Amino acid sequence: MMTSSIEYIANFKTTLDPYNGITIEKNDFPKDILEFEKSLAILIEEIKNKRNLIWIYVDIKDSEFIPILTKYGFTFHSCNSDYLLLLKVLKQGVIIPTLANHTLGVGAVVINKKNEILLIKEHLRNEYYKLPGGHIDDAEMITTALSREVFEETGVVVDFEKIVSLGHFYPHQFNKSNLYVLCKAVPKSLKIDIKDKQEISEAIWLNLDEMFIREDISKYTKTIVKSAISMSGLEKSETPILNHLKNEFELFFVKESKN
Repeated sequence: MMTSSIEYIANFKTTLDPYNGITIEKNDFPKDILEFEKSLAILIEEIKNKRNLIWIYVDIKDSEFIPILTKYGFTFHSCNSDYLLLLKVLKQGVIIPTLANHTLGVGAVVINKKNEILLIKEHLRNEYYKLPGGHIDDAEMITTALSREVFEETGVVVDFEKIVSLGHFYPHQFNKSNLYVLCKAVPKSLKIDIKDKQEISEAIWLNLDEMFIREDISKYTKTIVKSAISMSGLEKSETPILNHLKNEFELFFVKESKN
């Protein structure tokens, strides 16, 4: 039995994962291409009856290694701007976890003290006025993305209040699912000053009662706004439940009843 998840095999530094696979990072294999191919063949032979998967990260600067990996049965799994992750399945029927099977978005219901709602219209899809919002960036928290997107599209500064709706759409961008988190937010400023003029053609404050009867606002938007006004939603927890974790996180719960 291994006493460590790290094992050196055929000039590769490997790390055991929960799926009985091994992972090789982009700096943990021979950089000589002939030595790499020879060592790869030995590695596969040594572990083919013990492990389920081989994962290997290849830096974009080392792309000449990719044809060798595909020659030995590796397929493309996922990528980023500077690396590619390849995978070899050693046994049939094993679990193969996916990395990015959805994109994330956030939208905002922003209502001011005059009972006006903040709406935008895009250059591209301009049939309806809609709620401001957009993509949650890599490693970005929901509440941070909410404030950033509203500011970029309208110039209005907001603070997160609660989550009011969750939408799931498929297919979406890159043929992935999309999870769209709709939130209610409190405006901290009122002046409209569109920052992202390439995407947004117009941003307005519109009387809430008028919004519900306008035909250039979709039923979907009206339903979300109605939910934001009438339902309790999910509020961000400030209780130190998981403060022992080193990674960033946000937790949201239904507000406790006073009864």
